[in-house]
Amino acid sequence: MTQREETPTWLQEQKEHWKQVVRGRSRRDVLKGLGAAGMAGLAGCSGGGGGGSDPTATATATEGSMDSGGEATETDTATSTPAEVSGSMTIFHAGSLAAAFSEAEPTFEEEYGVDVNREPKGSVASTQKITQQGRRASVLGTSDFRLIRNRIVPDFGDWYCIFTTNSMSIQYREDSPGADEITKDNWWEILSRDDVTIGHSDPAVDPGGYRAVMTQQLGAEEFDGSALYDQSTYEALRENSTVPTGTETKLKGQLESGALDYAFYYQSISSTADMPYIDLQPQVDLSQATSEYAKHYAKAEVETGSGTFTGAPIAYGMTVPNVAPNPEAGAAWIEYFASDEGRTVLEELGLVPVEPIVVPQSGQDAVPDRVMSVASAQSNLGPLEL
Repeated sequence: MTQREETPTWLQEQKEHWKQVVRGRSRRDVLKGLGAAGMAGLAGCSGGGGGGSDPTATATATEGSMDSGGEATETDTATSTPAEVSGSMTIFHAGSLAAAFSEAEPTFEEEYGVDVNREPKGSVASTQKITQQGRRASVLGTSDFRLIRNRIVPDFGDWYCIFTTNSMSIQYREDSPGADEITKDNWWEILSRDDVTIGHSDPAVDPGGYRAVMTQQLGAEEFDGSALYDQSTYEALRENSTVPTGTETKLKGQLESGALDYAFYYQSISSTADMPYIDLQPQVDLSQATSEYAKHYAKAEVETGSGTFTGAPIAYGMTVPNVAPNPEAGAAWIEYFASDEGRTVLEELGLVPVEPIVVPQSGQDAVPDRVMSVASAQSNLGPLEL
C-alpha cells in the first residue's frame, strides 16, 4: 500500500471531528435544534427491499426517554475467550469499501487463517442479497449503517457497528469542460452549464447515488441564512446528471474515458484517484455529525424503487448476519478493522475511521466477545440514533 506523504488537511479535520463525536455529548445538546424532521432524517432509510414504507424509519424517542447519550457504557469484556477462527467466509460489501477490504484481505488471511471471498456491490443491493435473495454471508458492510439498522435487524441480525465515515466530493479530469475555472466556490455554476455531463451511481442500489442527489438538493437549501444556489440551478444540475452504472467505483473509469465530465462520489475515491477533485462545503458533503448539520441534511430526501432515503451524516456499518455460515470469522474481520492496522488501511485509502468502533447499547449483549472487546456501546453517535 502506498503511504501518504502527508495526511490531507480535510482528513485530519474529519478525524478530529469524529473523535469528538465518539466521545459524546449530552442528549439534550444533541436534540437541541432537532425537530421532527431532523429526528426522522436520522432514522430515515425507509422502505424494505421492495420500496414500501418502513415503520422503523421514523424516530419516536423523546428526550425524557433518552439517557445521557453518546457516553460509552462500562462493558465486561472478559466473559470468555473467542473461539478459534478457520475455514472460509463470504463478505457482501459496499463498492466504496472495495479498495480497503482488498488491501486488508491478504494480511487478514495470513493472520487469521481464513479464506476470504468478497462481493462488492451497492449497499442497498448487498443488503437485498440477504433480505430478498436468501443468500448467506459472514459479514455485511454497508456505506449507510441505517440499512443494517432498519433492514437487517432484527429479522436477519441482532447487532451492528459503525466503524468508518466518508464525505461527498466532485471529481473531474483536467480537460473536463470548465476544469480551468472550477473552484469550491463556483462548482455549481460550472456543472449547471449546457455542455456538461455529470455522473452518479444508481440511488436505488447504492447510497453513493442517493447521497449524490442529496448533495445537489442541499445546495439549494438555506443553511445559516443562505443557500449556495437557487432552485433553477438545482434543476439544471439534475438535468445534466446521468446514471451510467450501478456503483460509484465504476464511475471513475467512465470519467477517465471521457464518457463523463464530472462525477459525484465519495472523497475516499476521489482523494486516491489521479485526477483533480473538489472538497465540498460541509453543508452539502454529509460529513458533519452535529445536531445543526443533521437537521440541515434531513431536508434532503430521495425516493427510489427500493425505498425513500433521508439525508444524514455519513456513517458506515458492519454486521455478522444471523445467517452467517462462519460467524466467528466474520467477527474477526470486524475486530481487524477496529485495530490500529485496520484503521491505518482505512485512512490510507481515504476513509475516516471511527475509534473505537461503536455498537448500539441496546443490543450489546448480542455482540461477539472479540468485537465487544474493541468497541464502545452507545445509545447514539452524535445525532445518529443507534
